[in-house]
Amino acid sequence: MSKQQFKAESKRLLEMMINSIYTQKEIFLRELISNASDAIDKMYYKALTDDTLEFNKDDYFIKLSADKSARTLTITDTGIGMTKEELEENLGVIAKSGSLAFKSENETKEDHTIIGQFGVGFYSAFMVADEVSVVTKAFGSEDAYVWESAGAEGYSIESGTKAEAGTKITLHLKANTEDESYDEYLEEYRLRSLVKKYSDFIRYPIKMEVTRSVPVAGADGAEGEETAYTEVREEETVNSMVPIWRKNKNELTDEDYEKFYSEKRYGFDKPLKHLHLKVDGNIVYNAILYIPEKTPFDYYTKEYEKGLELYSSGVLIMNKCADLLPDYFGFVKGMVDSEDLSLNISREMLQHDRQLKLIAKNIQNKIKSALQSLLKDEREKYETFFESFGRQLKYGVYSDYGMNKDTLQDLLLFTSSKEKKQVTLEEYVSRMPEEQKYIYYATGGSVDRIEKLPQTELVADKGYEILYLTDDIDEFALKMLMSYKEKEFKNVSAGDLGIESDEETKSEEEDKSNAELFDEMKTLLGGKVKEVRASKRLKSHPVCLTSEGELSIEMEKVLRAMPNSENIEADKVLEINVNHEVFQSLKAASEKDKEKLGLYTNLLYNQALLIEGLPVQDPVEFTNAICKIMV
Repeated sequence: MSKQQFKAESKRLLEMMINSIYTQKEIFLRELISNASDAIDKMYYKALTDDTLEFNKDDYFIKLSADKSARTLTITDTGIGMTKEELEENLGVIAKSGSLAFKSENETKEDHTIIGQFGVGFYSAFMVADEVSVVTKAFGSEDAYVWESAGAEGYSIESGTKAEAGTKITLHLKANTEDESYDEYLEEYRLRSLVKKYSDFIRYPIKMEVTRSVPVAGADGAEGEETAYTEVREEETVNSMVPIWRKNKNELTDEDYEKFYSEKRYGFDKPLKHLHLKVDGNIVYNAILYIPEKTPFDYYTKEYEKGLELYSSGVLIMNKCADLLPDYFGFVKGMVDSEDLSLNISREMLQHDRQLKLIAKNIQNKIKSALQSLLKDEREKYETFFESFGRQLKYGVYSDYGMNKDTLQDLLLFTSSKEKKQVTLEEYVSRMPEEQKYIYYATGGSVDRIEKLPQTELVADKGYEILYLTDDIDEFALKMLMSYKEKEFKNVSAGDLGIESDEETKSEEEDKSNAELFDEMKTLLGGKVKEVRASKRLKSHPVCLTSEGELSIEMEKVLRAMPNSENIEADKVLEINVNHEVFQSLKAASEKDKEKLGLYTNLLYNQALLIEGLPVQDPVEFTNAICKIMV
């Protein structure tokens, strides 16, 4: 038996591949099973082109056999096999792919798929084995050959014996180390789980001997005694072969889709909606997507990984392909299977090519349409969804400088002051009176708290609807939207509400006549507010805080809760209700008791802070001031 050397570049590639190309050793089984499937596919293609050859699918399978005593794992297929020359070409030159050459030479519209394209998958076996032997016999040949190698140092080919066409690959597993237990690849449960994970939808049976407990014949126990069992070895097909996404939709029920969701562990909830996509065109792919009902426990943490399972011709390539989903639809679960994707040398990572972008864009549009359909036809379900994932949609509006706002704005919901339930922006605008200039909103920690805000009085009194924003992201999202159907958003705490009334003129007159008092109060507050003025909006409450500029008081609270906030502050205005009895006390104190004016001013300011949910800077001073008033 003569030893042959790999070519220098092949030797370097083998060393690199074993050490770095594949990120997980366990994928060796996926690669070898894919190669075995390719070999059977070639037989299928041969039967399509040769009328004298019949292809009986029952005769073709892949078999896994583990021998714990010898520490070997064997993968056998009944495919087309290899000649000596093909062994030299396919296994003697790394990255010389027989499958890729076969595919390019035999383009056909018939349903056959060659998975392997790179010629390196076979060598992943050396990640778990220190010696590999291949016994193969080509279809139609009388001769069989044995290829053996212990890794990068070289290989040998000699004549062998084999009864039927096909290939048998035997891996002699490496010795266990402190970090790696290679014995796990001899365990039935581990092999079964790897087949299920990566190769469950290979179209040919993957058979394996499994242990079964069966009752001992004639050994039925007497009443009260346990039945005796014995363990037997049986051959079992461990893959399902026909993936759900390749079946016709009319063959499947909602229960089938829910079962798939559960089996794939996409979530422990019941999905609200599923999408089954079969796309033909510039790129061909199948997909099953799910909109979950509930958020995973880690959804709003850094640990959460978005992404869809990605298959190439039924073989799992990636557990989570993040590139297929935009962040704002990161809650979607499911899978995509395509034969058209360009994979890199290890078949683990995608090249960022046009095909992937086309799939991602199409999926994005399908998800949006599904959510719109849910909103229109199944409102209750949509509200359940929005309770779980609405925050993510709002982040999507705000992020990337509002680039996705047109995609998402019609999917948003906010609580309505009039409807007392969640409404869309479209629904709000459709109800606006002709003279109403803005879409009004109010912010706060809860609907109950917002309803009690003094700033809402004038807008509510006018009969205008107010959107209640209770999420910390809400106002940031609306600021990014800027407007909806040419109607700008307006915070009820903003300086100018755009409501024409007699109060407008009256407050301006009050500002002029009480300018000295307001200036004095501003000075007493020592720069805590930008201005003190007569309110245009207050009806029954004595005081409130409003803001000027782009930064609102609610946004200030959100930003200051973040690390490195650098004490960001909104430009606050203290508004006084000149029609309230308190204002008369202010005027009297201004004329007769400056100390009392300072006391009243600080009390009103702190009262306005509490209404806004802002902390009182000196609680002790505040309580002492109340005591002084009481005395």
